[in-house]
Amino acid sequence: MALTVNLRHLDDRELHLEGELPVADLDIEIQDEVIQLNRPLAYDLEVQKVEDGVLAQGSIVLPLDCECVRCLKKFKYELHLPRWAALLQLEGEEPVPVINDCVDLTPAIREDILLEFPQHPLCDPECRGLPKTTVGKAKTTTGKDDASVKSSPWSELNRLKL
Repeated sequence: MALTVNLRHLDDRELHLEGELPVADLDIEIQDEVIQLNRPLAYDLEVQKVEDGVLAQGSIVLPLDCECVRCLKKFKYELHLPRWAALLQLEGEEPVPVINDCVDLTPAIREDILLEFPQHPLCDPECRGLPKTTVGKAKTTTGKDDASVKSSPWSELNRLKL
């Protein structure tokens, strides 16, 4: 069931729409493994008819289940559009389809949600990633001082005689 508005109801007054829209009704195909849609979209909208269109504005919240791209930790992210607005043209170059005197708000909501999706979700902006582990041979002690054992790559390059 999409989020639709009957144009006849808008002739007299503006409408207040509040509720939840199941994720399946948004028809969003996600190809990203680090973002999952498991919970419904919450909306609180005011809809009114203006000249040759429908103006919808309000708040949209979509909870996302994400995985940090740096440390692979799972976390919840709330995609929140507090001042969402859309003007749907009923006439003109690109009019929205009117079916049984109803206009569907779902495509406009879907488009703005996709534009706000996190590109690379991070659990924390300061996330340092996975802890560093040493791979390879075990470290052996040679009796030399630690400063000489830990030489930088630049000092190694300076020793080259070209």
